[in-house]
Amino acid sequence: MAQGMPVYDNTNFISLAKQLIESAKQTSNLLKTVEFLKQQKERIEQVSNVIQQLDAVGKLIQNNQYLFNMVQGDLQEILNSPYIKPDEINRVTASFEEIIDRSMESVDYVNKILTSDYLKMSDAERATVLKDYETKSNEMVAEVQNKTRRYKEIISFRKMQDHINNRPLSGI
Repeated sequence: MAQGMPVYDNTNFISLAKQLIESAKQTSNLLKTVEFLKQQKERIEQVSNVIQQLDAVGKLIQNNQYLFNMVQGDLQEILNSPYIKPDEINRVTASFEEIIDRSMESVDYVNKILTSDYLKMSDAERATVLKDYETKSNEMVAEVQNKTRRYKEIISFRKMQDHINNRPLSGI
């Protein structure tokens, strides 16, 4: 051999090539794992959004059922009171009907959101809209409770007034 000629060790060269190939396989597997994890994250987000939607819809249904039951029972009780004047009956009825109408409009809108690809919303956007309607529904329940309490207080006040005005006067 001539002096200065490099000497190659084929064993080391083959070993290096094997290591490079193994490293490429591991990198490929890591990339596949990263892609798999991204897909799983998307699926988890979708499931989470669906659960949020179902939760919001469940609360909307519960609130609407509560509204109907409350209006049905309390309104009847208020209207049957002898302390509600005939000219007030229409006003009382209209105030409760207005809340029920808004509630029904909300249910119709939510139904459109859920049954069609309404406005091309993403699941997250749909969940946000449903949460907004849930909040509005909670506000309607509070409004009915306040109206009911107010009318019952009016009835109670008028009943007390009636007792005071019609009590037997003794000792005169």
